[in-house]
Amino acid sequence: MNQGPLNEEELEWLDDTLAQYGNDDSVLDVSELDGMLTAILSAPAQIETSVWQNALWGDETNLPHWESAQQQQRFTDLTTQHMNDIAERLRHAPDQFDPLFGLREIDGIEYTIVEEWCFGYLRGTALSASKTLPEQLQHAFEAIALHGDEANVAKLEQMTGQEYEASQQAIGPAALQLHQYGYEQRQADTQALH
Repeated sequence: MNQGPLNEEELEWLDDTLAQYGNDDSVLDVSELDGMLTAILSAPAQIETSVWQNALWGDETNLPHWESAQQQQRFTDLTTQHMNDIAERLRHAPDQFDPLFGLREIDGIEYTIVEEWCFGYLRGTALSASKTLPEQLQHAFEAIALHGDEANVAKLEQMTGQEYEASQQAIGPAALQLHQYGYEQRQADTQALH
C-alpha cells in the first residue's frame, strides 16, 4: 500500500466520492474527513475501524451502494493512507501536522474555512467513550468546538477579524495537545494490561 501524503488528485477524488455518496448525516468533504480521522487517532482508547467507517456515512443504514468493488477499494485505500499520514505527523513530526482546512475565495481574497474540519473532529470525538478531559486540556477542546459546534455561531460573529484569525490558528496546536493526551492514555492502558 502507498505511504505518505495523498496528492491533490487523490484528495479531490476522495472529496468527490464523499459528495457523491454523502447524505445529511455523513461526512461530506475531505476537510471534515481529515478532522474526524485526527480525532479518532487522538482518542484515549482505540476506536474500531468498523465503528468509525459506519459513522463516516452517518450509520450502517447509510453505507454507500458502490458503483464497483474497485471504487470501494480505492476509497478504503486512500482513506487508510491519509489516516496513516496524519498518524505519522501527529506522533513523529508534529511540526508538519497541518489540519486540512478548506479555502474559499471571495472577491479575489482567499479565506481559510475551518468549520468543516472542526465539525469532523467533534464527530470523531463523539465515537470515543472518553474519560473526561483534565481541566488543563478543556481549553484545547474548546478551541476546536468553538468552530465545530453550531451553538457558537453568535460568539464567532462578535469577534474582530484579528480574534477570529487567532481562534483559527489555535486549532492545530490544540489538536496536537489532545493527541498527546490521548496517546499517553492509550500507552498507560496498554501497560496496565501487561
